[in-house]
Amino acid sequence: MLTGLFSTARDLGRLQDIASVLVRYGFGDAVRRLGMAGALERAGKILHWTKAAELARLTPPERARHALQDLGPTFVKLGQILATRVDLFAPEWIEEFEKLQDRAPPAAFGEVRAQMFQDLGVAPEDVFMKFDSDPIAAGSIAQVHRAQLADGTQIAVKVRRPGIRPIVEADLRLLARLAEILETEFPTLAHFRPREVVRQFTLTLRRELDLAAECRNAERVAQSFRERPEIAVPKVWWDWTGERMNVQAYIDGIPSRDLEAVDRAGLDRRVLARRGAQAVLKMVIEDGFFHADPHPGNVFYLPGNRVAFIDFGMAGHLSERRRDELSELLNGLVERDSESVVDVLLDWAGAAQVDPEKLTIDVDGFIDRYHGVPLNQLKVGEMLADMTVLLRDHELVLPPDLALVLKVCVTLEATGRELDPDFDMAGEAAPFLRAAVLARRGPAVLAKRGWRALTAALEIFAELPQDLRRILRSARSGRLQVHVDLTRLSRFGNQLDRAASRLTAGVVTAALIIGSSIVMTIEGGPALLGLPLFGLLGFLCAAAGSLWLLYSIWRSGRGE
Repeated sequence: MLTGLFSTARDLGRLQDIASVLVRYGFGDAVRRLGMAGALERAGKILHWTKAAELARLTPPERARHALQDLGPTFVKLGQILATRVDLFAPEWIEEFEKLQDRAPPAAFGEVRAQMFQDLGVAPEDVFMKFDSDPIAAGSIAQVHRAQLADGTQIAVKVRRPGIRPIVEADLRLLARLAEILETEFPTLAHFRPREVVRQFTLTLRRELDLAAECRNAERVAQSFRERPEIAVPKVWWDWTGERMNVQAYIDGIPSRDLEAVDRAGLDRRVLARRGAQAVLKMVIEDGFFHADPHPGNVFYLPGNRVAFIDFGMAGHLSERRRDELSELLNGLVERDSESVVDVLLDWAGAAQVDPEKLTIDVDGFIDRYHGVPLNQLKVGEMLADMTVLLRDHELVLPPDLALVLKVCVTLEATGRELDPDFDMAGEAAPFLRAAVLARRGPAVLAKRGWRALTAALEIFAELPQDLRRILRSARSGRLQVHVDLTRLSRFGNQLDRAASRLTAGVVTAALIIGSSIVMTIEGGPALLGLPLFGLLGFLCAAAGSLWLLYSIWRSGRGE
């Protein structure tokens, strides 16, 4: 199945590499079921795995994490995306996916320099007064070098790994086909929506490959915080920024994970926690555009209790409607309004088969579990984690954009409590949520929505006479057609058609047997092996028809 996807020797080689890694970590059966038997056979000849005892001690999530790590940058990024899907995977899987570090050995500087020469038109030394050939950070997609402009400004130059795009595109083709096969060959995985996950991942990864897009995201966030100097976003130098390279201000701050350095610098942990939380909540709830990966490596603390965010390669976007739904959900959780929570979850369920009564009962129990807990003691991260268990129990899947938000909220509270054990995430979120709900129900917004609805209704009424005239004209001319698409009825019709075909074949076979028996009793005519030729041919045709009937019934019994 998968081998038919690849048209070049490079892709076939990549398929063999993937099969080797999967077999190494105990996924040989999955390789066979995915139609990679040929690659599996070749992998078995070249695979040298001597750590069988160590492998046996690994849990399935650990084996999956190791396999993704060995498969390379595309699959490492996939694992990082899966780490955000707390609505799909149990905590032990999320914990392993979160261990996937986007780190890799740096690319040879000669290759990096040659690519920079192509993008800049001149050598890097002719543009930057100083340029460190050793990167300060190296990931699977790009690496960062520290440099200095002629005026002494310290900058960070991010360069995409040379030759990375063809590898990523080959992996994305594989993943797209793989997702289709998973949904058909592994029905138990269908509720994970692998095709939708891969589609969203493809969009995210392709945006991350464009380093100029990262800078556009950064400037959009910086514009939102232009009147809040306590939040810093690196400045961009567009003269030297493009798809394969970007240049931003170097943030010389304290990494958020280094709490001892925070204390030595005399910074106020409580202020840092509040400012960081308020910044993220503003991005998510007010702006609808947010930093989707605010892990400790992307957050720095600056003098004056300022908070800096870097690396906007992964950004999330929420439409106005989605922000309204999110505000209703979070406000319902904080205010213990189970009806609002159920309404939002049913809207998100879409066409999924959900029992509303059972969902309401479970949500009531979920809300009641946190009843009476003071707001400043309410742990939003734990509450959201419990909610994801409820979602998985009902096989509800969050929209991909909201899955990112859920992960951001959990990360935000964890970071806040590391800074300040008394950090009140619910208290910080409550004003934003109330403002969002009030704005949604305010007179101006209601009037605007009412005007839109009235305008749409008037347009429909205005076009109604013309539409009716077209329908009547089509009916008079005999061109009016009504199409009814009933999938189940069509399937039933196919079953009737197959049954009728078998019945007809059975009648014809019986007629051949009877007619041939009569012909065999008649003397004269051509003979074969001492038997009447036409009677013998009739029996052979009857035998063929019987075999076809048996085979058709056998296939039907196997569900084919």
